[in-house]
Amino acid sequence: MSGATGGNVLFKQPKAVYAVAFACVVSFMGIGLVDPILPALSKQLSATPSQVSLLFTSYLLVTAVAMLFTGWVSSRIGPKRTLIAGLALIVVFAALAGLSGSINGIVGFRAGWGLGNALFIATSLAVIVASASGGFAGAIVLYEAALGLGIAAGPLLGGLLGDISWRGPFFGVAVLMAIALLATVTLLEKTPKPARKTSLFAPIRALRHRSLLTMGITALLYNWGFFTMLGFAPYPMELTAIQLGFVFFAWGLLLAFFSITGAPWLQRRFGTAPSLYGALSVFAILILLIGVFTGNRWAVIVCVVASGVVAGINNTLTTQAVMLVSPVERPVASAAYGFVRFIGGGLAPYAAGRMVDHWNIHVPFVVGAVAVVLGVLVLATGHKPLAAADAAMAAGPHGSADDVAGEVADEFGGAPDAIDYEHEVQRA
Repeated sequence: MSGATGGNVLFKQPKAVYAVAFACVVSFMGIGLVDPILPALSKQLSATPSQVSLLFTSYLLVTAVAMLFTGWVSSRIGPKRTLIAGLALIVVFAALAGLSGSINGIVGFRAGWGLGNALFIATSLAVIVASASGGFAGAIVLYEAALGLGIAAGPLLGGLLGDISWRGPFFGVAVLMAIALLATVTLLEKTPKPARKTSLFAPIRALRHRSLLTMGITALLYNWGFFTMLGFAPYPMELTAIQLGFVFFAWGLLLAFFSITGAPWLQRRFGTAPSLYGALSVFAILILLIGVFTGNRWAVIVCVVASGVVAGINNTLTTQAVMLVSPVERPVASAAYGFVRFIGGGLAPYAAGRMVDHWNIHVPFVVGAVAVVLGVLVLATGHKPLAAADAAMAAGPHGSADDVAGEVADEFGGAPDAIDYEHEVQRA
């Protein structure tokens, strides 16, 4: 695939893109932020691991459902106001979670946090794609770099502040997100409302496109394994909050690095589909090894850290593929895809907790590995559209991602909807 290299993309961007990217970093901190304090929360609030897992479930399921409404909101109040609303909600609910005194209270406030997260995530991807220099591929690399850095920094921040108090990570995110909110307000120019308003049911209708649905289901099954690991790998490690923070920080750094460097190289060398087959398969093996060697602390640590390599590759290539094979407006594609994939992320920790309660801690990891393998099989049914997207990108280095999506839709029978969101932003 043609496109700017990761290093060039990261350091040659408008200020507004950096503001949104910084907000993305802080937003994605919320995913791994609670990892280092899970054992502490369980102990200090007298909660079982399955109860603590609801911190992921409430956050991600609300994010998933709210994704369906993000395009409707954004097309009526504009992308910038949608970003600001999402950031403000995260600030408020992160602070309230820190003030809470019960596990049920934190779970509830994490749900509100998820609502803000949905408004922000779906819109930020579209804004970065529209505003970043370096082309479509470069924008995806930048977005995934922000995701990787956020996922890496979240556990580290959670470990450092959680070593002082379990409340610390929540207050820390509230402060950082307030800074991101201020940067977005001041640096991001006013973005116009899209030329047409998005229907409330547009994301659901978008899933009629087989290629988008295929990528969404693949991501759902991948996220089942991913969030099983995030939610339950900290327990068998038996480490302090700060030690867990450094373990997941190392994992996140690998995720960020291979999002920027490994994914583009593999895509150019082998193509999107074969690279994803390999990354998902290796990820399944690592989760299975965690399930088999759960009693060996160092085996779990090594497998968790190593999984950052393939997680980074998978995240970048999957996000890019969704944008290339989805013949709908970018915010709609992002919302539809986010809705499906976050369902997997939300249900997995809860289901894993129930499995631990009924059987043992080995079972959820084995089930997670099986889910990821099923994701590979689902992805294989969409091999041809992915190959067509790769060929179209290679043949037309100066064409837009929208052109590629249109070519793929024409070839595989999907009539593309009008994709004018980023062009409206660029005319601002």
